[in-house]
Amino acid sequence: MAYQWWFTKLPIKPKTIFYESFLGRNYSDSPKAIYEYLQATYPGQFKHVWVMNKGVTPNPGHNPNTIVVKRFGWRYMYYLATTKFQVINMRQPKWFVKRPGTKFLSTWHGTPLKHLVFDMDNVASANPLYKQIFYHQSRQWDNLITANQFSADVFEHAFMYPKERMLKSGYPRNDILNAPDKDARAKAIKQKLGIPLDKKIILYAPTWRDDDYYGVGNYKFTLKLDIARLRRELGDDYVLVLRTHYFITEHLDTTGFGDFVFNESSYNDISELYLISDVLITDYSSVFFDYAILKRPILYFVYDYEKYEGVLRGFYLDMTTDLPGPLLKTNDDVMAALHDLPALKREYADAYQRFSHRFNNWEDGHASERVVNAFFGDALPPKTQNSK
Repeated sequence: MAYQWWFTKLPIKPKTIFYESFLGRNYSDSPKAIYEYLQATYPGQFKHVWVMNKGVTPNPGHNPNTIVVKRFGWRYMYYLATTKFQVINMRQPKWFVKRPGTKFLSTWHGTPLKHLVFDMDNVASANPLYKQIFYHQSRQWDNLITANQFSADVFEHAFMYPKERMLKSGYPRNDILNAPDKDARAKAIKQKLGIPLDKKIILYAPTWRDDDYYGVGNYKFTLKLDIARLRRELGDDYVLVLRTHYFITEHLDTTGFGDFVFNESSYNDISELYLISDVLITDYSSVFFDYAILKRPILYFVYDYEKYEGVLRGFYLDMTTDLPGPLLKTNDDVMAALHDLPALKREYADAYQRFSHRFNNWEDGHASERVVNAFFGDALPPKTQNSK
């Protein structure tokens, strides 16, 4: 193909950085945090290339020294082949060829609860060659970001990845959750989304099911949460923000719930949804590791717990003892918990403290700085006077 036979023969651009988040579906996650830290701290010192699918907004293309390219287009292949630095939070294309003198940073995208790659006994997902492909791709990573010691230990065997190449930094994407102006940011986000400032927010963020798919990377999802009941019993005080996993291709129809539901599954950055929410409902998604930084209530709606644990994935944690919130099997359970959150916070206070110490003690708001210093190293000029 043109990438391998033509683009990889071109000179490498020593001050150009290539970014991709969730396959070009949005401007988000740790690549975004790293990019914004570099723009603020070393303005004008690098050229930045962002991968964005058509129609994605917002995108950083209006920023100085930044261009946006379409995933798998000609410019995409050109810059993937010629940039010295690549910063990606998932996996690179199977046909990617890492060139000598370049550096690849895998930011990854979450602390693992579910078994990953080589720890999975049965791959129930859509691609039967998953393990083989993952091994090939991960050998090309110069560094892998880890959010905590637990992740570093898991990635060593689940990815067969050497610990000495991991960056023990915390996730750059979580810096916003410790930002000194986080309350002001939360208010601005609410106003942008049109959420009344006097309403509290329930964030529902479920993951996909490995055995329920249309094809590779295209997963189905059946909404089990009783939204009509939530609206009926809590609608005076709350709104529901729905955020499905990026693998779920269906756009769930929530139009019948009026101004109670805000379907933000396409919202660029889930960290901003954490900031505005008062309670999180999730299941087996790694979102709760990050959300716990905020010390707000977490509910686990795990209606298919036995199947998920025993058949589909299996867990690295004991969900019955290690989590900072209750496992809820029915909508009755969910409603009872939401009706008495103060009691739930008291009940899980000690568990929350243990959980935070184990998983979030690296999250101090300075992960971006640590990653940039470690990965870009000698390519960094002296900090400019107008840097933040």
